[in-house]
Amino acid sequence: MVLEAAMRGLGSPRGPEFVLPPVVTTVPQDLPQKGAPPKGRLLVAAALVAALTGAAAGVAGARLSEGSEPAPAAALPRVAPAPSAGLSGLSATAARVLPSVVSVETGGGGGSGFVVDGRGHILTNAHVIRGGDRATVVLSDGRRINARVIGEDDDEDLAVLEVDYPRELTPATLGRSGDLAVGDQVLAIGSPLGLSGTVTAGIVSALDREVRLGSARRTAVQTDASINPGNSGGPLVNARGEVVGVNTAIASGRGGGNIGIGFAIPIDRAAPIAERIIRN
Repeated sequence: MVLEAAMRGLGSPRGPEFVLPPVVTTVPQDLPQKGAPPKGRLLVAAALVAALTGAAAGVAGARLSEGSEPAPAAALPRVAPAPSAGLSGLSATAARVLPSVVSVETGGGGGSGFVVDGRGHILTNAHVIRGGDRATVVLSDGRRINARVIGEDDDEDLAVLEVDYPRELTPATLGRSGDLAVGDQVLAIGSPLGLSGTVTAGIVSALDREVRLGSARRTAVQTDASINPGNSGGPLVNARGEVVGVNTAIASGRGGGNIGIGFAIPIDRAAPIAERIIRN
């Protein structure tokens, strides 16, 4: 999986400059009309109207200053608050799985992982730990726990970590990747670019896609859920919140980053390997 990501901006805004049109003031000409009163009378009438208007404004201002409040601004229309019946749909799925997902930090980088049992075991990718024997796992609530690598399978790109405080962990529920169908909704959860607890959604794009995983070519679940550097080792889950794959690799362009083609090791193959590592 690509371990570097280029951060690109959106560029500078461009376009024609907006120029305010010049303000032209037109002075009306006093054109004499048939039957119009003399100018002197117009001026007197205008002065009288101005005096009356000023007096009325003064009275209104005095009344406002005596304690009357200005009218409040009209409230903008808003949607009615949603009923507090709890989360539903993919929001509920994410909330259920997030406590089981951890960030994995090593001396040379890091990735993601997820808790697989109640004995303190965490499944991740072998390339995340890079042959080391120690790591730090960061829980969903920010707590940090030391972990040791108890085994790895380079051919399948899988590794298992163990911590001494299993009560601090929340095991994920493992599903069956064999039940997946193209078009099923899935979520990818992990720490892309170090952003822990990131959830992205997509579908199963293909099954049994042959790609290079670890040191050999293997079949994988293809998904368009965004997977980026740092997602490695995190879970791919179905709409029920069951882990159906281990996010492992992406196909990317020359600039790196996600282009909508990601791959996960099917959990039907990853789970027996994790069990073997834990037993031994």
